[in-house]
Amino acid sequence: MPRSGGLFFIDQGALLVKIDSALAVVVTGGASGLGLATVKALRAAGVRVAIFDLNEEKGAAAAKETGATFCRCDVLSDESVDQAFAKARTAQGQERALVCCAGGGNAILTAKRDKKTGAISFFPSEQFEWVLRLNTVGTFRCLTRSAAGMMTLEPVDGERGVLINTASAAAVEGQMGQAAYAAAKAGIVGMTLPIARDLSREAIRVVTIQPGIFDTPAMAGATPQMLESLGAMVPFPKRLGHPDEYASLALEVIRNGYLNGETIRLDGAIRMQPR
Repeated sequence: MPRSGGLFFIDQGALLVKIDSALAVVVTGGASGLGLATVKALRAAGVRVAIFDLNEEKGAAAAKETGATFCRCDVLSDESVDQAFAKARTAQGQERALVCCAGGGNAILTAKRDKKTGAISFFPSEQFEWVLRLNTVGTFRCLTRSAAGMMTLEPVDGERGVLINTASAAAVEGQMGQAAYAAAKAGIVGMTLPIARDLSREAIRVVTIQPGIFDTPAMAGATPQMLESLGAMVPFPKRLGHPDEYASLALEVIRNGYLNGETIRLDGAIRMQPR
């Protein structure tokens, strides 16, 4: 029997989840960006994948390109999320992995003074609340449904499934104008461990990926000079992250059964500046 630090332990071997055609996965926000890259990586491994997305045109196109199942889904709505999971499970069976990439934000200062008129305005509360509902509550809404579904399954190699969330470097280093987005992503980071503890007795893991600046459609409006400047902020490698790199980590989280209750930074060691 192997021993460590003078203590005996039972070596059960590495428990790695097989990523193949026996696996069903749901990816929210799967029609573009980090979500679409994850869908492509999973499909390349033969996995059955359901794309949840609000954009029907992009969702249908992504499904056609990858061979995934598209399910229109508004993460702000209980009814829409329930319908999407029902459609996905009818098409491919109960998912054992959920990757939550749906989200978004805005850029509004908490309070500001107009440089020309001196007029003072403040961040509209409803816009702050919308960002929290989209990111934090929307993620939680999908997690709860997926976890409940996984609980109906028999464990495979001791595990029923894994839930993967997407936060942001803004969760800990939000820039000017990111009060709502930073709060929403910090909420995702903050709920990761408690949810992992809640679901531990059901053999369901919970992990959050915390990306830095990635080359996604959200950056489409940036000029080459802006992209170069953003890349220069990253210690190494000095560039924006590639969606494929996010997808690679998402697949490793699915594969590695000992990853649980953790938030993993994926950002080239960047620490965001105030602006």
